[in-house]
Amino acid sequence: MRIIVFFDLPTLTAKDRREYTRFRKFLIKSGFLMMQESVYCKLVLNSTAANAVISNVRKEKPESGLVQMLTITEKQFAKMEFVVGESSGEVLDNDERLVIL
Repeated sequence: MRIIVFFDLPTLTAKDRREYTRFRKFLIKSGFLMMQESVYCKLVLNSTAANAVISNVRKEKPESGLVQMLTITEKQFAKMEFVVGESSGEVLDNDERLVIL
């Protein structure tokens, strides 16, 4: 499954800019990858993990602005159509895990 976070936050005051930066850094530290400016995506294994991530994003939401979340399956995500541009090959977009014991 994928969780996609869309946000539009104000940046008029210094406080607004700090909140924007704090929220963006939270998303990156939580494993989200930037798809576009203000659109971040994270791969999760199942709906239980998705609910935990969604709960954490709700806790860290900024005071003002708009934050939206969408949960989709990998099959739905794979059907994304690129109208202009192309997918970046640098991003790992699978759920395979490497375990070294």
